[in-house]
Amino acid sequence: MQPRHVRAVISRLSPTRHPTAVAAAVAILSVAGCGGGGSTTIVSPGTGDTSTPVAVPAFVKGAVGVKHYDGVSDDLATGGLGKDGLAGAAPAFADPNAPTAAELRRNAIYANYRAIVDVSAAGGYGTLYGPNVDAQGNVTAGQGKVPGTEYIAFADDGTGQQNVTVLAQIPDTFDPKNPCIISATSSGSRGVYGGIAVGEWGLKRGCAVAYTDKGTGAAPHDLDSDTVPLIDGTRTTRQAAGKLAAFAAPAGATSLADFGAAFPHRLAFKHAHSKQNPEANWGLNTLQAIEFTLFAINDKFGTKNASGVATTTFTRDNVLVIASAISNGGGAAIAAAEQDTNGLIDGVAVGEPNVEMPPGANIVVRRGGATVAASGKHLYDYTTIANLFQLCASQVPALSNAPKIGASLPSQTIDRCASLVTANKVAGGTTAAQAGAALAQLHAAGWEAESDELHTSLSLLEVASSISVTYANAYARASVTDRLCHYSFASPAATTLVPTAIPAIALAGLFSTGNGIPPTTGVTLMNDDSPGGAMRDFLSKSPSNSVADANLDGALCLRNLFDTGNSALMTGIGQTYRNGNLRGKPTVIVHGRSDGLLPVNHTSRPYLGLNRRVEGPTTKLSYIEVTNGQHFDGFIDAVPGYAKRYIPMHVYLNRALDAVYTNLKTGTALPPSQVVRTTPRGGNDTDVVGPQILPSNVPPISLTPAAGDVILVTDTLVDVPN
Repeated sequence: MQPRHVRAVISRLSPTRHPTAVAAAVAILSVAGCGGGGSTTIVSPGTGDTSTPVAVPAFVKGAVGVKHYDGVSDDLATGGLGKDGLAGAAPAFADPNAPTAAELRRNAIYANYRAIVDVSAAGGYGTLYGPNVDAQGNVTAGQGKVPGTEYIAFADDGTGQQNVTVLAQIPDTFDPKNPCIISATSSGSRGVYGGIAVGEWGLKRGCAVAYTDKGTGAAPHDLDSDTVPLIDGTRTTRQAAGKLAAFAAPAGATSLADFGAAFPHRLAFKHAHSKQNPEANWGLNTLQAIEFTLFAINDKFGTKNASGVATTTFTRDNVLVIASAISNGGGAAIAAAEQDTNGLIDGVAVGEPNVEMPPGANIVVRRGGATVAASGKHLYDYTTIANLFQLCASQVPALSNAPKIGASLPSQTIDRCASLVTANKVAGGTTAAQAGAALAQLHAAGWEAESDELHTSLSLLEVASSISVTYANAYARASVTDRLCHYSFASPAATTLVPTAIPAIALAGLFSTGNGIPPTTGVTLMNDDSPGGAMRDFLSKSPSNSVADANLDGALCLRNLFDTGNSALMTGIGQTYRNGNLRGKPTVIVHGRSDGLLPVNHTSRPYLGLNRRVEGPTTKLSYIEVTNGQHFDGFIDAVPGYAKRYIPMHVYLNRALDAVYTNLKTGTALPPSQVVRTTPRGGNDTDVVGPQILPSNVPPISLTPAAGDVILVTDTLVDVPN
């Protein structure tokens, strides 16, 4: 007998207040809590009497939550906040210690949108992009709220250890006669709403949007209280949640109880500590999100049979599907396209993707006719290099006006340089000389000079250290109890900076405010090996020398795992390589030349060559490199000096989506691979908010670029103009 859907309206229960009713509460999955516009229902697999019912995908374990939003009190795109609300202050929780699912969802949309997009009017929000800018680029007087329906569920193998969140948004403007889907896999290590700013493009066009957290997520397992997040961000005990926890940390050689006794106040995060190596499945998770969204469309709009049961009406053959996202989400979209043996995806449009080049690809990248110093390194390889040298490089005198956090550079930048000399990693008799040597190491490792002014702020924000620690654990499938290289995650005490119990308010809201990769919302990296006891990593000392050099010993340990070929780490890394086969799908990749996190020489440039080698001259991949573009639009008009130097890459992601969509709908040719030359807004190094951006600052992608802007590619060579 074939499965069908059994629907029931269920009252929402709070798992934290009714632990014995957690199974029922989480079965609802509190898709949006008590948000306006409709009732919450579940869809459960069952048996039926038709031969072609809509089937819940086999990878979905448990119930499917369904919720409609009216577009007034709440909506799909802005969480009911509208364009002005997203740019304003964060919405408050009625009870900060126990926010509702609806409040957590709203705040997650708010925080994740702002993390990806510059919400300053001077930076283009509300004029070049934003909820009020319609699909044709017209600035409207509206707030950009989008009424529609959300479906949410876990993709899992039945163990409850994966529990990858998949979510489908179907706007009320969805046209069954012109059906389309875009995917918006979360960026970074974020939760399921981590791609909300990308999904906005699809919602404006009446497309359904397929989201997934890809096995990462913002809310941790707090080992002190033994509480875990549920799919909606609310929290309960690990025991009460059972297999319905969004993440519950598995133990290693040491039990969680013994570990907590020896190392109290620690937290486990899903990307780092799930022992799943999530990146290995990012392509699969994206495909699952698209399949789940097809199910949702069929459930909502599928032709009803004589029994009133929805039948499978929409398939890969009649629904236009574009895989999109940025950063890790962009890499997941590319992985999905490579793995798409069933022809589910029609096109790809991504921004600054994390694409892992396979060893031995031997793609030569040239810029201005000269071979670049290094290309095609794996994320872990080049990030652990950044973790060693970026902090010291910030002391280069020529970078004294680079964007920074705080009025002056901390002493750790000087001490890191001195410790690098002791470790024989750089040479020089002065700090300036040592810093110059550190910057030279970064250049030799493949960073372009356009990234130089980013090293200071990225190192002070602990970007490379946080990624190095999280990915070391993920690739090695390490447990939180393993404390790889003597790192852990905890909330630092205000004065002593030692691990302390995370404030209840911070823990309760982390589903919304966290980025899934500490430092984040009251949780930071801890150096458990610091002389005198564990303390915040950046302000700690290296155990080998008792110098406050931001724990160079830890950075060397993380790097040594790669240099010595640690088997667990290298096995995990080996599961993340891309193959370059986009299966003939029209694809546009946009990437900022200045990107200091995912350098173009290790990602988009060599991937262009790999794809050409695999698919040959008939490939439909177009690569757009944007000058003055970097990785974090959310830092523009937020960190002093960014607005002066950098333009919003979000503009170019939207244009890439426009190009792929138009190609698929009308056959209009994709723009050729090219360098787009932008003009920074200018202003002062101390400006947080820069001068008003103009359309002339962000020129369009050209269908006929000048000869000096064309990027040429063969199956062995990528030639990028200066």
